[in-house]
Amino acid sequence: MVRKVYVDVVAWHGKDGKSRPLRILWEDGSVYVVERLLNRCKAKSVIVGGGDIRYTVQINGKETFLFEEDGRWFVEAGRR
Repeated sequence: MVRKVYVDVVAWHGKDGKSRPLRILWEDGSVYVVERLLNRCKAKSVIVGGGDIRYTVQINGKETFLFEEDGRWFVEAGRR
């Protein structure tokens, strides 16, 4: 089952207004380093709903989505 999980994110914010996520702090305290930002686009989550900007990121060698929504960040937990 996939669920929406809001997470803390350490991000770089450029003078152009764009954000680049650097680390994701999971609800259990684990920290995940964003190794690469692969894509950034306006998109909603079709699985759990919501989101304004979708970041396709690489973490531990795997590609996943991170969403920014009204200043909050979330992931689709349980997504494979």
